Amino acid sequence: MTLLELIEAQAARLSEAGVSFGHGTTNAFDEAAWLALWALDLPLDALDEHETEVVDDAGRARTEALVAERITTRKPAAYLTREAWLQGVPFYVDERAIVPRSFIAELLADATIDAWLSDETSRVLDLCTGNGSLAVLAAMAWPDVAVDAIDLSADALAVAKINVERHQLADRVRLLQGDGLKPAQGPYDLILCNPPYVNSASMAALPAEYRAEPELALAGGTDGMDFIRQLLADAPAQLKPQGVLVLEIGNEREFFEAAFPQLEVAWLETSSGEDQVLLVTREALVAGGFGSASTHSNDSGASSQGASA
Repeated sequence: MTLLELIEAQAARLSEAGVSFGHGTTNAFDEAAWLALWALDLPLDALDEHETEVVDDAGRARTEALVAERITTRKPAAYLTREAWLQGVPFYVDERAIVPRSFIAELLADATIDAWLSDETSRVLDLCTGNGSLAVLAAMAWPDVAVDAIDLSADALAVAKINVERHQLADRVRLLQGDGLKPAQGPYDLILCNPPYVNSASMAALPAEYRAEPELALAGGTDGMDFIRQLLADAPAQLKPQGVLVLEIGNEREFFEAAFPQLEVAWLETSSGEDQVLLVTREALVAGGFGSASTHSNDSGASSQGASA
């Protein structure tokens, strides 16, 4: 059996079993290819050059066993391989952190956000960092920038530490544990945030693959905006005067606009359209009534002097 034939057979198994995708792949063939290549210790981008090669019995058995585990456990493939890729960069991941798949990664790679920054940009925050992938990608995109990465979950930060060290960025990426912006040490030029935003009705309908992830990283309350309400209130105190917030909200644009009808934002184009990620300036947040007297820099951990870049 050739590699391509093996992948096609495993894709049929995945389809018949009715597994769900969305954690790095969108269909049964790509998922089967990921699992087969990993089981055979081949690069994930090497299918074209190896597809006609014959797979020995041992390799076939390893692949079939891994696919069986995928079907039986309903865990995302990334949890089985302990690796996920964003924009061609590999990241370690396990069940302590959500599988990285943020569309913000695209915006970092294609320099979309750069137009909102300046030569003086020196400090970036990745809020809800999870396994640290966006913090790492930001540090790679802007070599002269210092990056803070915050997560409420100490377990997730332990995973993030693995990735920061894996990519040799410990001198530029600082991990901070705490709720929302409370541990932040701004002001920042840019805050990136892929928060928990799934509304309660959608949470109840999630496939098992998503339920294998930490609920803390997904559940956003009745309308998905619980975390975001506090974030928008606290963000002005942690942003420089010309600072911006880039926020991913998934499929919740309708709920976002209902919750914040007067807030002026820019919707950013990604491979999934123009309703997944938005950008809002500090100026627009203040004009929209956020960062009022109820939000003080001391309460959110901000420093009036900021931290050294």
